[in-house]
Amino acid sequence: MPEPPFTAEAVSAITAHMNDDHAYETLVICRALGGVPDASAARMTGVDSGGGDYAALVGGAETAVRIPWSHDLTERSQVRREVVRMYREACDRLGLPPDGADAGDR
Repeated sequence: MPEPPFTAEAVSAITAHMNDDHAYETLVICRALGGVPDASAARMTGVDSGGGDYAALVGGAETAVRIPWSHDLTERSQVRREVVRMYREACDRLGLPPDGADAGDR
């Protein structure tokens, strides 16, 4: 059985970074790509090779959201590129200008 591509430590670091430094981008991604357009907040709860897991606050209740990557990821460095791609796509879908910084850069 193959090893999962991301260790528990890597998942913890990725989710902490997204939640601490990119809460706005996470919310935009969940609203546009996660099917929760009315979410008032969102946080990343996990990642694996197939996608990211989130908890979105909708109407005062947390809702689990799963958003697949555009392809299976095998390395931690791929997560940043994929999140940036997702943020740009989400901004485009919502008609929002990107804030000038990519999701992985702020």
